[in-house]
Amino acid sequence: MKHSSAGPIYAYEPWTVTEHTLDTEQNLRDETIFAVANGYIGVRANFEEGYYGPLGTSLRGTYINGFYESAPIVYGEETYGSAHERETMLNVADAQIIRIWLEDEPVHMFQGTLFGYWRQLDMRKGIVTRTIQWRSLEGREVEITFERMASLDDPHLLLLRCTVKPMNFDGKIRFESEIDGNVVNQSSSGDPRSGSSFSGPVLTTLEMRENKTYMGIMQRTRVTGFHVACAAEHKFTGGEYELETDSSSGRVEKRFTVSAQAGEEFTLEKYVVYHASEEPNTGDLWKEGIRQLDEAWERGYESYAVVQEGILDEFWLSADIAIEGDEALQQGLRFSAYHMFQSVGRDGRTNMAAKGLTGEGYEGHYFWDTEMYVLPFFLYTEPEIARKLLDYRHYILPEAREWAAKLNFKGALFPWRTISGKETSAYFPAGTAQIHINADIAHAIKIYNEAVDDPDYKYGDGLEILIETSRFFADYGSFIPGRGFCINGVTGPDEYTALVNNNAYTNVMVQDQFEYTVKLMEEMKELHEGRCEELCDRLQVSDAEIGSWRKMAEEMFIYREQGMIGQDDTFLHKAPWNFADTPKDKYPLLLHYHPMDIYRHQVLKQADLVLAFHIHPDRFTRAEKARAYIYYEGLTTHDSSLSACVHSMVASELGYLDQAYEFFMETARLDLDDTHANVKDGIHAAAMAGSRLAILNGFAGMKQDEDKLSFRPVIPDQWERYAFSLKWKGRRLHINISADSTTYRVLEGDPVKIEHFGVEAELEEELTLPNRILGGVLFDLDGVITDTAELHYQAWKELADELNIPFDREYNEKLKGVDRMASLKLILQNGNREFSAEEMDKLATQKNERYKELLMTLTPDALLPGVRKLLKALRRDGILVALASASRNAPTVLDRLGVTDLFDYVADAGAVALQKPDAEIFLNAAEGLGVHPLRCIGIEDAEAGVIAIHRAGMPAIGIGTEETLPDADHHVTTPADLTPALLREWMEEFPKRELKN
Repeated sequence: MKHSSAGPIYAYEPWTVTEHTLDTEQNLRDETIFAVANGYIGVRANFEEGYYGPLGTSLRGTYINGFYESAPIVYGEETYGSAHERETMLNVADAQIIRIWLEDEPVHMFQGTLFGYWRQLDMRKGIVTRTIQWRSLEGREVEITFERMASLDDPHLLLLRCTVKPMNFDGKIRFESEIDGNVVNQSSSGDPRSGSSFSGPVLTTLEMRENKTYMGIMQRTRVTGFHVACAAEHKFTGGEYELETDSSSGRVEKRFTVSAQAGEEFTLEKYVVYHASEEPNTGDLWKEGIRQLDEAWERGYESYAVVQEGILDEFWLSADIAIEGDEALQQGLRFSAYHMFQSVGRDGRTNMAAKGLTGEGYEGHYFWDTEMYVLPFFLYTEPEIARKLLDYRHYILPEAREWAAKLNFKGALFPWRTISGKETSAYFPAGTAQIHINADIAHAIKIYNEAVDDPDYKYGDGLEILIETSRFFADYGSFIPGRGFCINGVTGPDEYTALVNNNAYTNVMVQDQFEYTVKLMEEMKELHEGRCEELCDRLQVSDAEIGSWRKMAEEMFIYREQGMIGQDDTFLHKAPWNFADTPKDKYPLLLHYHPMDIYRHQVLKQADLVLAFHIHPDRFTRAEKARAYIYYEGLTTHDSSLSACVHSMVASELGYLDQAYEFFMETARLDLDDTHANVKDGIHAAAMAGSRLAILNGFAGMKQDEDKLSFRPVIPDQWERYAFSLKWKGRRLHINISADSTTYRVLEGDPVKIEHFGVEAELEEELTLPNRILGGVLFDLDGVITDTAELHYQAWKELADELNIPFDREYNEKLKGVDRMASLKLILQNGNREFSAEEMDKLATQKNERYKELLMTLTPDALLPGVRKLLKALRRDGILVALASASRNAPTVLDRLGVTDLFDYVADAGAVALQKPDAEIFLNAAEGLGVHPLRCIGIEDAEAGVIAIHRAGMPAIGIGTEETLPDADHHVTTPADLTPALLREWMEEFPKRELKN
């Protein structure tokens, strides 16, 4: 983790976030960090008494989830089907205001002397507290404590409490509580990720009311015609007060004045309600607000505080992740989980904005972030909320149907960014063209169905969405001769590569959606025939249409070339971005380079194909994932906050723990450390969710299917242990992971089937299983089992002499660890003529035939010292053994050496797409043994082989020295130095080396 020399921004604390100084330069950031919300309302951490710092260092903001105003999108040149209107989440009436006067002096932290300052978010209580100690210009000293919470019990209610204690004077103290309707939104600064198009007031004040300690304001948007009422009631304790009311255009104020003596305390509790409606039922809004305020006044602040803590206690039972060994990380994970919980919409009509309810970044829009990051977070912590997020998509399904029809397609196309359900993306290459959002929603439906027993949704609203979005993809895609089903003219998750053909992520997601939709239709027909007939009649679904989806899935095209998966049809043939000459201050690239420049290069903003590896790991071979991960990560800027957690999860799966930890730490404290320098605009909700996913799906390796949960736990070297709970199919489970073992417990519910490193087990109450044990040893051949290098040399030497090409033992060293054809090319480059591909094939065959003749001279005596003893010892200890050699003659060699029966598996060198240093031969060997690669260790004598072992996620034992094999984790002179006990000991140590590209 990177911090300045001055230390972290906020002190590392397990359950709180605290600041001890007022920093005007970072005030915008602090207003986000200490914001309070409850899924309906969100309030930035503005100072109740007012902020008088430098211009541009504060944004007073109060937001209602789903409350927005529209404005026309102005195009220089508009295309058919362009989005017509933008939508912006509005800043609504400011009811935070509680100003304090000491006689005729306002409490003003930017004049007088501030000699005490403290603010804290308590994530167990859901309350933000701020205390100031201040001396006025005339020497009056006062201590003031402000408390606030957005009620998790009543989503319409904001509670504030202000306690004032004069320290060295007697006199008048006045509390001024105000509702100010004269609010505006933040104007865009040129960064497309922040600000809005509105430059002035948007809300029109219709009516203001006041009665005794009550006050309220009713306002309306100009274009959408939405109404919002804000009202407040007060409770004053500590002494008798005089009450005054003051109002003017768009604002109303209550003044409470008391005669105070030094040391006395006076408290004003302010209860605020917000009610918004798309209908002009202002009478109902006033009535409901008054009812809630009456209840709040009767209950009092402390009553709500107790309930607030209880709600959070229940949340933390499933949401908390305990880390031993890293206090900074512990705080970061809890902070992320807390903000997720307080920001998410819970009513099925609203969703999770990219910045939550803490700022105006992205104008409060909802994106695919919800389905791919946010929903999985809640699926295992608060599945009821996950269902509500899916309900929102069904709620806007009519708009999705209209949008697809507008674009001349069947079915439904969900908007890329929206609040109301209408597409608001003005730049379609990075917006509407990301049609993968349909498949993202389908995937969320699938994992919800797997994790929650909810047949009404599964065969109801969920299946309806699957059908309509499948129809869109069926209409959008095409069967191309020689390829199959193609989806052209799209943009994948990587927004630095737009409008391409056959984005692999999109195609794989759609393939899975087709298959799953067909599966559900067949399942429903079998289990609920009548309901299935009703659904098919209502949506006019035919057997032929279902059959067409099955065929499209079967023939889905994914671009592959020489063992590499292309992000799309052309990505592998673009020029790489010039990273070496791109200054650090030019990131993110989208703010400094035109799309024409970015789109023509190999450069990624965020995980794309790598995300597909995380979502659908079983649709790719492990070798494909390892190969492509290394390739694409090297081209990724991670300019998007959504990227790091995905790379962490895939790196964990592949065994690249150093990278997994590094990327995880980038996301775990992204907001608390403000690593992207834009927390001022609001939290990064998807990254916050991603920090939990990187633990569960990454380090713990959790996957689910319909009847079990699977785990593959690993632990970073920096931690002593980590533990978490989760909800699944009506159960609550607890998983405790250390370096040696994992303990699974059922806290609530019935026994459950789990899988641990590929081995199934029935979990009834508690079960402890070992983690990183040695299950398989993978041997190279030449230089490890035997030394056939001399035979190779003789065969190559005879061929070179025949061709009159110089070749000696020194040059032969270049061929070590290199396959046959590559070796031939190295030799031929010293000649003076060109050879055709056909001629080279004949020469390679000629060499191999001669080599096989020489192999017949091998005897068991050619086995290297200690090998037979080691192989037998491994067999006795139940450790499986495989050969992972690039030699296609390996079976013959083993037979001549008389050790074939001591090997459980011999990987086929002819079946791999690429030779070492690619990882495939070692991964195939592990698969052949039926042992998880993370439970295997590799033994090599060549540097290319050592790299291949590391790329397979395994520790590498080098037969040689640190000078000859610098990347090996351990070194021995000969195999005779190895024993099963020593290999087990080394297996417990995770490889720490950096991956080599």
